[in-house]
Amino acid sequence: MPTTPAAAARQILVLLQEVMASRNSAQAKLNKVVEIIGQSLSSEVCSIYLVREGVLELFATRGLKQEAVHVTRMAMGEGLVGLIATNVETLNLDEAAAHPDFSYRPETGEDRFHSFAGVPIVRRERAIGVLCVQHVEPRRYEEVEIEALQTVAMVLSELIANAELADDGPADARVAETGTTMLHGLQLVMGMARGHAVFHQPRIHVEHTVAEDTEAERQRVISAFAKMREQIDRMTGAAEFGTEGEHQEVLETYKMFAYDEGWIRRINEAIDSGLTAEAAIERVQQRTRMRMRQIDDPLLQDRMHDLEDMANRLLRIVSGQLGTAAQLGLRQDAILIARNLGPAELLEYDRRRLKGVILEEGSLTAHVTIVARAMGVPVLGRVRDVRHQLNEGDLILMDVAENTLLIRPSADMDEAFENKLHVTQKRRAEFAAMRDLPSVTTDGQRIELMVNAGLREDAQALDLVGADGIGLFRTEFQFLVSATLPQREKQQRLYKDVLDAAGDRPVIFRTVDIGGDKALPYMQRDGEELEDNPAMGWRALRLALERDALMKAQARALLEASAGKVLNIMFPMVSEPWEYEQARALVEHQRDWLQGQKKKLPIAVKYGAMLEVPALAEVLDLLLPRIDFLSIGTNDLTQFLFAADRAHPKLAERYDWLSIAILRFLDRVVRACATHQVPVGVCGEMGGRTLEAMALIGLGIRRLSITPASVGPVKAMIRAIDASALQMMMREWLNDGVLDIRARLTQWAVERGVELS
Repeated sequence: MPTTPAAAARQILVLLQEVMASRNSAQAKLNKVVEIIGQSLSSEVCSIYLVREGVLELFATRGLKQEAVHVTRMAMGEGLVGLIATNVETLNLDEAAAHPDFSYRPETGEDRFHSFAGVPIVRRERAIGVLCVQHVEPRRYEEVEIEALQTVAMVLSELIANAELADDGPADARVAETGTTMLHGLQLVMGMARGHAVFHQPRIHVEHTVAEDTEAERQRVISAFAKMREQIDRMTGAAEFGTEGEHQEVLETYKMFAYDEGWIRRINEAIDSGLTAEAAIERVQQRTRMRMRQIDDPLLQDRMHDLEDMANRLLRIVSGQLGTAAQLGLRQDAILIARNLGPAELLEYDRRRLKGVILEEGSLTAHVTIVARAMGVPVLGRVRDVRHQLNEGDLILMDVAENTLLIRPSADMDEAFENKLHVTQKRRAEFAAMRDLPSVTTDGQRIELMVNAGLREDAQALDLVGADGIGLFRTEFQFLVSATLPQREKQQRLYKDVLDAAGDRPVIFRTVDIGGDKALPYMQRDGEELEDNPAMGWRALRLALERDALMKAQARALLEASAGKVLNIMFPMVSEPWEYEQARALVEHQRDWLQGQKKKLPIAVKYGAMLEVPALAEVLDLLLPRIDFLSIGTNDLTQFLFAADRAHPKLAERYDWLSIAILRFLDRVVRACATHQVPVGVCGEMGGRTLEAMALIGLGIRRLSITPASVGPVKAMIRAIDASALQMMMREWLNDGVLDIRARLTQWAVERGVELS
C-alpha cells in the first residue's frame, strides 16, 4: 500500500479510469471496481451497497457470497451500512460485531470477518450508497486507506449517477404545491418578517471528478484562491461596522481561513490523487462535514461552518458559477434560505430588501448570528430540511418570537400576520414615545430598567430604548468571537468604549463565563475531554480562579478602562462565599499593583455576585455583608432548581418561572437582601417578559436587566401597575400555597387594564 493518501488513491484511480472507459455494463464495472479496491487495500472483502427505492441493496462484492448480491437489503439506519448512509459518516472499526448497530446477515457469509471500514457514496449532499471493506484480522484501517476509500467513493458517485443505478432525486427539484406548511426552529435573532423565499446560492454539483491534467487543476485552484482572497479582503474593508468591534473581529477570523495553509495543502493532496479542482474541494469538504458531526463543541462547529462557507465560495469561483442571490440582487422583500451562511456573505445583501434569514443549521454563538443581530435581521435556525420544503419565490411569514415559519400561507393567514406586524410596529412606536419617561409605578415606586449587552454596539441601545444602564455586560462575547485570546489592551479598549457610550449610567461587567458549553479551542489543554454536563461543569468563576492569569488580565483591563469612574464588577456562578472572596482579592491585588504604578484608577469599585447556584442561597447571611449588590441569573438558577435542562423540548413545561417553587425561592432571597440592605436585581430572561416581570416586582425586585427589545413592553407594564397592591397579593398567594399563580397574575392584570406583551 502506498504511504500517502494521494499515492494510494491515485493508484486506484488509474485502474478505475480504465474500468469507467470500458463498454461493459454498469454492473460489470462495479464488479471490477470491488476487485480493484480490495486488491489495492489488501482487504479480503470490498462491497458496494446502493440506495434503491429507499433501501440499501448489496450491488457488488469481493469476498462475500455472490448469491447475496441483489438479495441482501437493509433499511436506512439499519446495521453499520445503514448507519453510514443515514448519518453520511465514515466508520472504522477493528471489531464490527462489537458495535451496537451491527446487524449480522447470514446469507453473506461475513461471520469470519472482524474489521470493518465504510464510507458513504455522496451525491448532492445525500448518500446514494456505501463503499465498505472488511478484513479477517481485527484491525483499524490506516488513515491513508480511509482517505483512499473516500476519494474512490467520490468517483463512484459519478459512475453510479450516470448509470442511474441508485435513487438520486434532484436536490433542486420543485416542491409539490401542498398548501400551507408550518415549520419550527431555533430562535437566533428575534423579530417578524414577511417576504419571498430566495435561495442563497444554487448548489454546485461536481459532475467531473477524475483529472486529465493534474498540474492544470492545481493552477485553477491557485487562481481561485487568489480571487477568493481579493473578495474577502474587499468585503472586510467594506464592512459597515467601523474599524473596531466584535463584527470586525468575526470577519478577521473568517479571513483567516482564506489564508489557511493546511486547507490549501489538503486540497492539493486531493488533486495529487487524481481529482479535478472541483472534486478536490468537495472531497475535502465532505471530510469536514463528517468531522463536524463528531464535534459536540458548538464553537468548534461554528468555525467549521465558516470553513464550509469559504469552501462553497471557492467552489463557485473555480467552477465559474459565481452568482449568488446577493450578487444577482434582491428584486423584492426577501427571506433568505440557506443550509448555513458565513458572516461576510450576509453582509453582501441589500439590507433594504433582506427581511429575514432561515438556516438549516446555525447557533446562538455563530458568527453569522452575531452579525445578523447587529444588522437587525431576524434569524430562525435549525429549521430541518427547509430547503426541500419550499420553492424559490414562495411567500413566507416568519415570527421568531413564536418560533413559527409559515410557508405559502392562506390569504387569511397573511392578513392576520400583516395585522400583527402592524400592531407590533404601532406598539413599538408607543414604546418609543415613552422612551424618556421614567419607569415608575402608579404608586410612585421607581423600577430600574437596565439592558443586557455583550457587544460594543449594544451600548447604543441605551439611548434608543431609554434604559437606565447596562445591568449585565457579558464580557465573554469578545472571547467567543476571537480566533485567539484577546489581548489585555484590546479588552481595555472595549470596556472603555462601553463606559463612554453609557456616560453617567452604570455598567455592570460580569467577568468571563466561559468553559462548559462555551469552550474556547485556544484555551483547551491536551487530554481534556468534553464534559457530560457542561452547564454544571468547569466553567465561569471556577475556571477563571484556576487559570488566574486570564482573570488578572481582565481585572487590569477593567480597572484601567474605568479610570475616573465607578467600576461595577460581578462574578458569575458563585457557589460559596470563599469563591467570591478569592475573586475579589484577585481584583484588589491588581488594583494595588496599578496604584503602585501610578496608573489612573476608578473612583470606586463595587463588587457583586450572581446567584445562579441554589447552594448560595443557603449562605446569604455570610455573603451579603461582603458584597455591594446581588444579581439573580434566572436562566441557570431555574434549570438547577428543577433539574431540568432548559434546552430540552420535553422539559419545557417544567421550566416555569411562575412556579410557586421558583417564586418562593426568589422571595426568600429578596427578603434576605432587604435585611442586609443589599440591592438585588434580576438579569435573566424572566425579567424581560411582562407577566414574569410583574411577579418579580410583586416580590420586591426593583432592578431588572433585560434585552433592549423588552424595555418598552416592560416599562409600559410598570407605568400601569400599583406595586404596593401587587406586593400584597403576591404575599397572600405565596403564603396560601396557590399553585396557579400565572393564572392569578394574568387575571389581576386584565382586571386593571394592564397590557401584557
